Amino acid sequence: MTPSKDLLDPEIAALMGDLAIDMNADTLPLMRDLSYEAPAVPEVARTEATVPGDPPLPLRVYRERGAAEPRPCIFSIHGGGYVMGSYEMEDAFFNVACPKLGVVGTSVEYRLAPETPYPGPLEDCYRALVWTFEHAGELGIDPARIGIHGVSAGGGLSAALALLVRDRGEVHLAFQVLDSPMLDDRQITASSSRDDLPVWTKPSNRFGWESYLGPLYGSDDVPYTAAPARATDLRGLPPTFVTVGAVDGFRDESIDYALRLYHAGVPTDLHVYAGACHGYQVVADSPVTRQATRDRDEWLARTVQPRT
Repeated sequence: MTPSKDLLDPEIAALMGDLAIDMNADTLPLMRDLSYEAPAVPEVARTEATVPGDPPLPLRVYRERGAAEPRPCIFSIHGGGYVMGSYEMEDAFFNVACPKLGVVGTSVEYRLAPETPYPGPLEDCYRALVWTFEHAGELGIDPARIGIHGVSAGGGLSAALALLVRDRGEVHLAFQVLDSPMLDDRQITASSSRDDLPVWTKPSNRFGWESYLGPLYGSDDVPYTAAPARATDLRGLPPTFVTVGAVDGFRDESIDYALRLYHAGVPTDLHVYAGACHGYQVVADSPVTRQATRDRDEWLARTVQPRT
């Protein structure tokens, strides 16, 4: 078997080829101490809101300064293996997306596992999404064009949130973007079983799922709203964009999920990028990352346009 490092794009390999996150109970506090906030840009205003409930949830709103008309909204869920990260991780994305795509952005500070296992983080995201719909008018959002976006565990939560939204029927999503989504707790695919994965390793993935699922981990009783790869009925979901690197442990589960969306009649775009590992997006100037960003933004630009 070809070593994973040898499959990476040279520019990505130079920065990330030897990087392996060893996520466990001992290293988790150190990873949570990292800062994720990107400097604000003049074009985009950031405001803070609070989603009421138990507990109240911080939510950040991003909007291009001077925008007057109601705009589409991307409700973006941060990644971090279900155990770390912050809504500040979405700052850099919305610094560009708000003016480029003409959207409003929202992102919630959902609670993290293992302190808050499933379904707590998912219910936090659901409550914040419904709040976004309820306050669309005052936020300058077109409620007919609200969709969700997430990377890694944020992609897994986005997929689960779309299923929960479909099942509850209280609001309607216009689209979902699943970027390198963390979908399958079982780690039974060829890509997730590799022992030499860069960045997000097999032990880290196991720790993330164990933390998120708690006593459900390793059982056959894991709900599909916890691990969306277990869903057997994907009908009724919104148009979907799925993207993943070919050297990512989540490659196979992402491809399988996209194929099953196709079979369920869901309009779906699937992109698999050769040479890309998990987290490749941080190498922003690599040709692979630039292509992936163009593909996502072009799809979003088409998808968020008003229906005629």
